[in-house]
Amino acid sequence: MDPLHVDTPLLRAAPGLFDHPEVWLKMDALQPSGSFKLRGVGRLVQQAAAEGANAIVCASGGNAGFAATHAAVALGLPVAIVLPLTSSAAVAERLAARGAEVLRHGAVWDEAHDFALTLAAERGAAYVHPFDHPLLWAGHSTLIDEVVEAGLGFDAVVTAVGGGGLFCGIVEGLRRHGLTDVPVIAVETQGAASLQASLAAGERVTLPAITSIATSLGARRVAAEAFARARSHPTLAVQVSDAEATAACLRFADAQRVLVEPACGAALAAVDRHARAYRRVLVEVCGGMGVSLALLRDWAAAATIPA
Repeated sequence: MDPLHVDTPLLRAAPGLFDHPEVWLKMDALQPSGSFKLRGVGRLVQQAAAEGANAIVCASGGNAGFAATHAAVALGLPVAIVLPLTSSAAVAERLAARGAEVLRHGAVWDEAHDFALTLAAERGAAYVHPFDHPLLWAGHSTLIDEVVEAGLGFDAVVTAVGGGGLFCGIVEGLRRHGLTDVPVIAVETQGAASLQASLAAGERVTLPAITSIATSLGARRVAAEAFARARSHPTLAVQVSDAEATAACLRFADAQRVLVEPACGAALAAVDRHARAYRRVLVEVCGGMGVSLALLRDWAAAATIPA
């Protein structure tokens, strides 16, 4: 079965975007659904369809919902997306415009997830998890396949981390190609740093709340497999502020002429601070639909970077 995602461009960062002299960008912001999520979510929806599913349900802060909607519509399946109340009205409107039934439930993703599981059971629909499934990780791992096939050698990977699905996929891809010594710089925003808190505690930690504006990173508890892989693969878990993440989105829009949301901006913001020791850095530009020109203007007015 042909994949629903596309092979995205691998670009050297525009001059001046980073202080680091050599940064390469894997441009998953250019996926048809607007983010990397289509790599894994597309596989899950295809599997559900092959197993006879008559409908799809997904709980999402936004991006997995767009991926599930894109995949379900492509396969002719009805799709319901459950958004937490923290997701913007604009995201809900865009999902509906793409053909999804949109429901709002819960203050955080975890509550939306519980509601969506019940909804899927009531409707006899297939539930698509946004970050915690082996097939999902395998789908995300294809981004590393594409970079290796392009012939680019790299010394570190920088990626944003939410629930941990993308992180799991990157580690899986690195292992498949024998790159077990290539570290992953796993970036979270302050107020959504469940992976770093878990690594510090030596066990998975559930955050009391998500206070970051990067709602796509807003899983209060990272996936068990992400925690395990972060402990077994060279991983540097770091945090950036919301202001740093949004300022990075603005710089990226100016330099690369592509809009990304703060969850992606977190990875961009971490490059100069945390990847200086590496000669050639690969950044997963995960993208995101929670961004617009109007939001960029608001962020430009509000963003202040601490010294």
